[in-house]
Amino acid sequence: MNKIILTSLPLLAAAGLFHPNINFADEVKGPMAFKPIKGSAYNELTNDPAVLDESTWLIPEGFKQSVVSDESNLNIYIDNDWPDMNTVNETQKQAGRYLYRTHEVRPGNDQRNDGRLGGAVSVIDLKTGKAKELAARDYWEALDGIVWTPWHTILVAEETNSGGYPDPDYPHASSGLVYEIELDKDDPTKAKKVTARPLLGSIAHEGIETDDEGNVYVIDEDRAPGGSIYKFVPNTYGDLSSGKLFALRVKNGAQIGEAEWVELNLDPATFDAQAAAEQVGATSYCRPEDLERIGKVLYAALTCEPRTGGKDGPGAVLSISLNEVPMVNYFVEAGVNIAAENSASGVTGLKSPDNLANGPDGKLWIVEDNVPSDIWVAEPDNDGDSHADGVHLFASMKDKDAEGTGIYFGKNPHKLFVNVQHSGTGNDKTMAISEIRKNVEKNKRHNEDRD
Repeated sequence: MNKIILTSLPLLAAAGLFHPNINFADEVKGPMAFKPIKGSAYNELTNDPAVLDESTWLIPEGFKQSVVSDESNLNIYIDNDWPDMNTVNETQKQAGRYLYRTHEVRPGNDQRNDGRLGGAVSVIDLKTGKAKELAARDYWEALDGIVWTPWHTILVAEETNSGGYPDPDYPHASSGLVYEIELDKDDPTKAKKVTARPLLGSIAHEGIETDDEGNVYVIDEDRAPGGSIYKFVPNTYGDLSSGKLFALRVKNGAQIGEAEWVELNLDPATFDAQAAAEQVGATSYCRPEDLERIGKVLYAALTCEPRTGGKDGPGAVLSISLNEVPMVNYFVEAGVNIAAENSASGVTGLKSPDNLANGPDGKLWIVEDNVPSDIWVAEPDNDGDSHADGVHLFASMKDKDAEGTGIYFGKNPHKLFVNVQHSGTGNDKTMAISEIRKNVEKNKRHNEDRD
């Protein structure tokens, strides 16, 4: 493994974090080829709209940033609009044209400009720039995860364990639920039907993912005894109205190692997956945030692992092989293939990984729930030691009150979507960080020469 940490070498040495096996990348190859930035935006943090409306991110040379949609384009809520995760219509007619977003408002900050309450899902036409609401419910709260399914629907998930707004059809489900949105086949900006999917569990949902067999993976964004990772296996492909829910259990009470998916017995009234997982001894992690599948590996962002002596860790990214016998490992781990952040000393490193994205060439992209919110790129594990072969710093946010969320690649392999959530400017937005065209052509020729 080539352990790569992208921070200042003197600062690492001063902090006692430098390891002799750590190397430093001059350039990261691929469709989003870039020279890593030197460090986090510690000295550029601001809440000045004049700066942030034009240049929210510290980014590599050869890239540009632009606003896809902000609250001047679509303004749903009196306070910030809290856009969270993104997906596009990945298949069918006009695939990739429409970007869908959840809005993570909760009771207390979900007062809408039209006088109503509750959460929403919005859609942006990436061709025209027009944005509108796709669906809204007065009992939705903290909508977070979103994914396009292989059967051409959208799944969205509530990240709440408070049950402030119970679903009227499932009043005893005290935590968040997953909802499936069926789109109008002639107009992907219209929701034809919205259906609750309680068999995926009532928990503080956040990340959500699917596989080619039609299974759905969800997580519980909580601490022990919560914080488990789940797998729903439908009886029929594409039909989430019946099936079985399983929880991940690492053997011998460990956090990593050989594991198994253990079937749960859900209460048919509460659908409390956390309680069901606890009954079978499912493994608990410290605040799982997002899930991303790349091939036969499922990745999970863990905000505060690995915990030591009951104390929270800086965060890590877990890998779970989707084989008959799952193997669980830390894929990105502070002190192994990335530094732990020490902002007081100016040391750039990992802290509170939050959202994940599948890069156009199989790299894993990671954004932090942190100030500053950094975006990292993790190389695949090509040497088989379970850890990413390198972790590189791509961008760092200058907005001192916000976090980056919803990193996502659509059909353009040279464009990364990312949301700016709870900005101090009061103007939350969806942005794109793209390679400048001449840089794309140069990298294409460079890759052809290497081939």
